[in-house]
Amino acid sequence: MIFPLPSDLTPPTWLLAATVPRLILLLNHVISTEEVAMSRLRPHAGRRVRLDSQGPQGWPAMPPLVFEITPAGLLEWSEKLQDESFDLQVVLDASQPLTLLVDGLRGQRPKVLVSGDATIAADISWLFENLRWDLEDDLAMMLGPVAARELVRWGGWVGAGLRQAAQQVSTLAERWGPGSPAA
Repeated sequence: MIFPLPSDLTPPTWLLAATVPRLILLLNHVISTEEVAMSRLRPHAGRRVRLDSQGPQGWPAMPPLVFEITPAGLLEWSEKLQDESFDLQVVLDASQPLTLLVDGLRGQRPKVLVSGDATIAADISWLFENLRWDLEDDLAMMLGPVAARELVRWGGWVGAGLRQAAQQVSTLAERWGPGSPAA
């Protein structure tokens, strides 16, 4: 059962100010490791992409985030950009957070609705399809190659266990959820 929250409740601005710049640093790090990714974004310099999310009904809404593409082919976020126009809008369907989490653990992309400039949409879609974070390479720079390989291997085991657990939870939810014959 989802408990409704007051509709005027929004995430604190300090939380966004603390997390979004770090998320952008990570995204830019991943983008910068592939020259092809940066070269796909460079022609869109100065254009803006807006990210909206639709959460569960009655839950507080996340404010929209607007990112500007830099001349270097990276992303920039500024709170000042939030009220300005955008060239592409991406709406993330987060109305069922548990399903979103389970799908993420399975390696499935979340459901998104995209509207706006088709050329930016095609290049952003390419990024989602082709970019992967090489965690082992980054860890190797800090810990050395052997320790990095072992950490990633252990993480793979944990990830496989979480995916298996998510699959079992999903199967149980389908079997015992509302509208099922067993309910």
